[in-house]
Amino acid sequence: MFDVFSNFIGSFLISAIVIAVLIPLSRRLGWLDNPDTRKQHDEPTPAIGGFGVFLGIVLPAFVLFGLTRETASFFAGGLMLVVIGALDDRFHINWKVRIVVQFLATLVLIYGAQTRAEHVGPLFGFGDIELGILSVPFTVFITLALINVLNMFDGIDGLLGSVCAAVTAMFICAAVYSGAYDVALALVWVLGALCGFLWFNLRRPGQPRARVFMGDAGSGFIGFLLAFVIFRLTQNPGHPVSPVLGPYLLAPPIIDGLVVIVRRVLRGDSPFDAGRDHAHHLMLDAGFTVNQIVRLMTLLALVSGLFGAMCMRLNVPEPLMVMVYIIVTFAWFWMTETKQRAVHYLSRLHRKIFSKPFLASPSL
Repeated sequence: MFDVFSNFIGSFLISAIVIAVLIPLSRRLGWLDNPDTRKQHDEPTPAIGGFGVFLGIVLPAFVLFGLTRETASFFAGGLMLVVIGALDDRFHINWKVRIVVQFLATLVLIYGAQTRAEHVGPLFGFGDIELGILSVPFTVFITLALINVLNMFDGIDGLLGSVCAAVTAMFICAAVYSGAYDVALALVWVLGALCGFLWFNLRRPGQPRARVFMGDAGSGFIGFLLAFVIFRLTQNPGHPVSPVLGPYLLAPPIIDGLVVIVRRVLRGDSPFDAGRDHAHHLMLDAGFTVNQIVRLMTLLALVSGLFGAMCMRLNVPEPLMVMVYIIVTFAWFWMTETKQRAVHYLSRLHRKIFSKPFLASPSL
C-alpha cells in the first residue's frame, strides 16, 4: 500500500511541478494555444500539460525499472510523439508528417519493447483468432487509432484528463485481476501524473478556466501509452484479460472519434481536419456546461468499462459483446447524422439528467 501511495504522490508532484514551471516559460516564448472560432477558450493558454504527464510517468519508471530494453523503447517512442505533438501545437505540422512519426514510434514499441497484438480472442465464436503475419499491421492500426481519437477527444477543459484517469483506474483493476502487479503499480504513476495535470486543467472553485492544456504532445503520448498497456494486459500467454475489453474501457473517445472520421470521409473531407462535430461540441450546443460534459463522459467511460468487465465475468459470448458495441456505435452515428437531431436528443437528455444536484453545475 505504501508503494501505491508513494508512486501516486511522486508522479503527481513531478507532473504538477513541471507544469507549474513551464506555464510562465511558455508564455514568455509564445508557446500558446490561441483561441479561434472552433475552440472553447477565450485567452491564449499554454499547451504544455503533456510534458508534465510524460515526465511524471517516465522518470519514476527509470528510477524503479532502470534502463531496460522495454523502458528505453517506450521512452524513445513516447518522446517522438511528445516532440512532434509539441511542434504541431506550436507550428501546426501537416497531418501526414504526424502520421509518419506515429508510425515510426509504434515500430519502436513493436520491435524494441517486443509488444504487439498477436491474437484478438474468439470475436466470431470460432476460437481464438491468431493474427500471424497481420500482427504488426494490426498493432500499428490500433496504436495510431488510439493516438488520434484521443487527440480528437481533447476539446474542452478537463475532458481528456478526467476520462483517461477513469480509464487508468479501470486498467489498474484489470491488471490486478490478471496478476500483472508490475503493470498495476506502473499505472499508478499514470494516474498520479494525470491528476497533477488536472489540477491545472479542471474547472473548479478558484479556477474558472483551465490554466493549461494537454496539447497534442500529451494526447498523443497518452494514446500511445494506453495502446502499450492494452497489449501488455491482453497479449500474455494466459490471456486473462480479453482483447474485447479494451474498446469497452475506452468507449467514449473511440466511438466519438470513429463516427466523426467515417462521417468526414463520407463527405469527402480529410478525417484530420478540425471541426465542431465531436460529441462535446454537440453537447455544448445542447445546453450542457463544460463540467457537466466532463462528468457525464467520465461516468459513461466508467459504466461502459464496468459493463464490459461484468460481461467477461459472466462469460457473455464475445461475439455478442462485439455486436452490442457495433449497435451502440451505429446508434450514435444515426443520432448525430444531423446537428439538429443530435441537439434535440441531447437537449432532452440534459433536462432529464442535470436537474439532479449531484451532476448539476450551473456556473462552470
